[in-house]
Amino acid sequence: MEEAGSFLKKIEAILEKDPNYKFEAYTFVLAALHDTVNRLKTPRHITGKELALGIRKYALDQFGPMVKTVLHHWGVHTTLDFGKIVFALIDVQLLSRQPEDKLEDFDKVYDFEEAFGKYKIEDE
Repeated sequence: MEEAGSFLKKIEAILEKDPNYKFEAYTFVLAALHDTVNRLKTPRHITGKELALGIRKYALDQFGPMVKTVLHHWGVHTTLDFGKIVFALIDVQLLSRQPEDKLEDFDKVYDFEEAFGKYKIEDE
């Protein structure tokens, strides 16, 4: 149970430093990362763009027509926000990165209105 306590403390440390995103945004990104990697034939490190696309699919699966409302409630409005969350998780050592990974990898991967504005079920 100490591991869970350490996890919570790390997220709380992020929130104290930068309260722009809600706690749920961080746990959601971790869950979406897990889902995205599990969809690969062979688990590997994924790029920021791959994660942003995986987050989109996971978000639509989880929240359906409420997806944009939920993300906005958490303070997430662009794919760059996902990157800021990922790099905050890296800073507290809940995630790791490769030397070539950059915050900019998450910038403008897709437009939120196009990706989440008109809900539709897609098989991607």
